Amino acid sequence: MINFAQTKETKKYLPEVNIGLVGHVDHGKTSMTQILTGKWTDTHSEEIKRGITIRLGYADATFYYCEKCKSYTNAAKCNKCFEDAKPSRAVSFIDAPGHETLMATVLSGASLMDGALLIISADEKCPRPQTAEHLKALDVVGINKIIIVQNKVDLVSEDQAIAHYKQIKDFVKGTVAENAPIIPVSAISGANIDVLIEAIEKNIVTPKRDLKKTPRFYVARSFDINKPGTPINDLRGSVVGGSLTQGSIKTGDELEIRPGVKVEEKWVPLTTKTIETIRSGQRVKQAEPGGLLAIQTDIDPALSRGDGLVGNIVGFKDKMPPTFEELKLDVTMFDHVIGVSGNQKINPMKAGDVVMLTVAIAKTVGVVVSSGKKVQLKLKLPVCADKGERVALSMQVGGRWHLVGYGIIN
Repeated sequence: MINFAQTKETKKYLPEVNIGLVGHVDHGKTSMTQILTGKWTDTHSEEIKRGITIRLGYADATFYYCEKCKSYTNAAKCNKCFEDAKPSRAVSFIDAPGHETLMATVLSGASLMDGALLIISADEKCPRPQTAEHLKALDVVGINKIIIVQNKVDLVSEDQAIAHYKQIKDFVKGTVAENAPIIPVSAISGANIDVLIEAIEKNIVTPKRDLKKTPRFYVARSFDINKPGTPINDLRGSVVGGSLTQGSIKTGDELEIRPGVKVEEKWVPLTTKTIETIRSGQRVKQAEPGGLLAIQTDIDPALSRGDGLVGNIVGFKDKMPPTFEELKLDVTMFDHVIGVSGNQKINPMKAGDVVMLTVAIAKTVGVVVSSGKKVQLKLKLPVCADKGERVALSMQVGGRWHLVGYGIIN
């Protein structure tokens, strides 16, 4: 079941599945990522300064199983009997921001997830605003493999933990997570992490991958890796980072990037070829779904600076979804605004309304041109998407963007 690549120092296992960590701000998502993987994902300078996750963070872990103790661990040596454990599976964790102002980043990150851990802090009443909003986001984008992690149980008494558990059960009743396992843990002390790993292995299985499908790569980051002053002849092309959700990409493949770049008044797709692929930190000749993938291209590096290519889709020419500058949607609006107290009602969309749309990895703003059974929106930035694809819709409520419904592309 495990794919692996041989490095000079050691054998490392490539992730098979992407698992998101979502939930209210400061409920311990980044700490949970660290205890599972050993990596602290808040590395951007603004994240360190503010103490919150702003961008999507990636970190990989290999899980092991000790046959003697019948338990899972994230180390090659069992932490109970200290004997060698057998590798079970490698996974990649995506740490999504919890702050309400970054909801669009959560929605775009969910397009890369095969399953999710919903982190809920035991020392706060459930649900908190973004706990509810993130759970709704998972439902909107179709994530149904969910494990609820009741974190920070070390900060409450046993009776308080049990009462909080009942709050969680009441909260998820009737939702996509109604039957999800609830695992009490402490990310700080590592308590019950073996039970959490076992729940992940049993409940979030690796999806069946059809490598013969046309590849679909979502760009979550883009980089110019050249140092200042590099001679022109030594410049390396743009690097795009993200995840491959289907198919495979090999070194030398001819690729297209959509929507591409704006030339005068027209958006033009970019064509390039795969110079090199790095999957979860390892150089590979053929990249497959699972984990973070970076593709070295021959595109002008100036285009990738400052995440300039984020939101694009990469695939084979003539096998890409169309690019839309206007969208016509079959819209379903929620009864009330998720994540806002008071059950505030949502008014039907009308001409002139400004809406934030999240289409897979892409985020854009649209203005409602016409409304009714179908809603037509003119987009500020175009998106590359398939007809029938689901679009998350957010509107400003109290000066913040909140998830209000979803649409299906006609």
